[in-house]
Amino acid sequence: MQPLAERLRPQALSDYVGQKKIIGEGTALRNAIKNKLLPSIILWGPPGVGKTSLAFIIANELKRPFYSLSAINSGVKDVREVIEKASDKNIFNTEKPILFIDEIHRFSKSQQDSLLSAVEKGVVTLIGATTENPSFEVIPALLSRSQIYVLEHLSESELVGILQHAISGDAILKTKQIELKETDALIRVSGGDARKLLNALEIVVNSSDKSSVVITNELVLETIQQNLALYDKSGEQHYDIISAFIKSMRGSDPNAALYYLARMLKGGEDISFIARRMIILASEDIGNANPNALLMAKTCFDAINIIGMPEARIILSQCVVYLATSAKSNASYMAIAATTL
Repeated sequence: MQPLAERLRPQALSDYVGQKKIIGEGTALRNAIKNKLLPSIILWGPPGVGKTSLAFIIANELKRPFYSLSAINSGVKDVREVIEKASDKNIFNTEKPILFIDEIHRFSKSQQDSLLSAVEKGVVTLIGATTENPSFEVIPALLSRSQIYVLEHLSESELVGILQHAISGDAILKTKQIELKETDALIRVSGGDARKLLNALEIVVNSSDKSSVVITNELVLETIQQNLALYDKSGEQHYDIISAFIKSMRGSDPNAALYYLARMLKGGEDISFIARRMIILASEDIGNANPNALLMAKTCFDAINIIGMPEARIILSQCVVYLATSAKSNASYMAIAATTL
């Protein structure tokens, strides 16, 4: 049986939730789809906001052949095979096939280079999806041939609407009497990710052997508490946890930052990856409020690569507390700067 999020994946623009700024009536992308003049595009946004669904919908609306690759498990050979199939399709079909590449930022330069010729010659229309800033992760030649659309987190009302639609519209959930009494815990757990929201709802409903389920904040937290401790460094939680880690330091919450650091280390995350993100935070989020923060982060990066695990966890922890504390002074610094500039 398919997961709830997959069963409820929208099939048409009329079913699509959110992103009115880029797909609402009268927007450039909506008009491009309507006029069947879609350029190559890159969809940039956090997990679970509808990037993959939008790609599928666009292909359905345009009635074009659709090929999908994941950058996680595809190489140059896979790209070339798909482009070859798309070229064969073009002989008999005037409509350019759509090539959707999920997590395109994880493609190497050579993998991205292998796309250039096909995009440039119009063999395929590329739709790339990324959770990272494409300006840093996608090669300039590919960026110049694509339009970038930024997808935003879904609002609370949109997330509640998704929950209500799932309860009333899913064939399996409709077999139970489900009362959505409270939604705060579900929304908080999801972090604005519609896929995680639906997965959490399904877990809560399936955990009960009764025909009726009253969903409360207490029930949600009790049911999925164990799932929250999981960490998959090769999946989407890789990005969710590092994001929560950075936000905790940015929000001057060393305890939360240490918690997310522990989850990453227990899950086998690359310590260099963690330290690199700390260097970025020291520059972007602390900056001149405490110039020593960048020096500390760089020293931490050098030290953990010399020492390695398990001792590196101590060095990382010390640096995390320092950066989280420094971020608090940055808020005051930025407030002063805002009044003087």
